Amino acid sequence: QVQLLESGGGLVQAGGSLRLSCVASGNIFNINTMAWYRQAAGKQRELVAGMTSGGTANYADSVKGRFTISRASAKNTMYLEMNLLKPVDTGVYYCNAETPTHGGVINYWGKGTLVTVSS
Repeated sequence: QVQLLESGGGLVQAGGSLRLSCVASGNIFNINTMAWYRQAAGKQRELVAGMTSGGTANYADSVKGRFTISRASAKNTMYLEMNLLKPVDTGVYYCNAETPTHGGVINYWGKGTLVTVSS
C-alpha cells in the first residue's frame, strides 16, 4: 500500500504561481511513475504532468512552458511548480503513484488539493 498526501493548493490571481507537494508513504520502494492529475468541475480527470523514476517528464500541452514537475526520491516527494496560472487551471489536483504488479500496475491516489485561479 502507498499513501499519498497533497498540499499547496489555494486561491491565486491569474498570472500568479503555486507550488504543489505530494508526499508518499508506505510501500514506496516499488513506486515507478508519479504524476499530477487535475479535475475541473463537471469535467473528467486529466493528466497534467508525470515523471518516471528515471526522471523522464511529460506534460499536457496546455501546461508546457508554465508548469514544472520534479521528484525528490530520497524524500519520497513530488512537486509541481505552476507559473503563469490561468483560470482554466482551476480544479482539484491529485497526486498519483504507480507501482508494478504481476501482469500490470497498481495506481494510488491522494485525496486532492484545490487550486482556484481568479481572473
